Amino acid sequence: MTVNFTPTQILAGIGVLLVLVAVWRYSARKARRAADAARASSRVVSLASRVLLTGAGFVGVQWLVLAHVHNPTLVLVVLGVPDLIAAYVLTRAVTVTSMDTTSTGASRRRGGGRR
Repeated sequence: MTVNFTPTQILAGIGVLLVLVAVWRYSARKARRAADAARASSRVVSLASRVLLTGAGFVGVQWLVLAHVHNPTLVLVVLGVPDLIAAYVLTRAVTVTSMDTTSTGASRRRGGGRR
């Protein structure tokens, strides 16, 4: 059994293969973008839950000390330590320490993945 292809059939087959590869690459990129977006949104939710949990812990300890302890030094410590922690975190958050040059595209790798 012999298979004979005409040049037109060979070119059509190569064209179909190229289209399949292009569609496959496009779908892989789209899936990667969707996964990155899902990761970014889960980071926001995770951060928000940690902030709320820590804030609830601070409020609970402050309420206990203010309601049941009449030592002014302890009250000042309980009210002052969370303020110092918040000031430290906010100062670090708004302080620029370096320039991010990866977003310009000059140092991006082809393929978009880690290597």
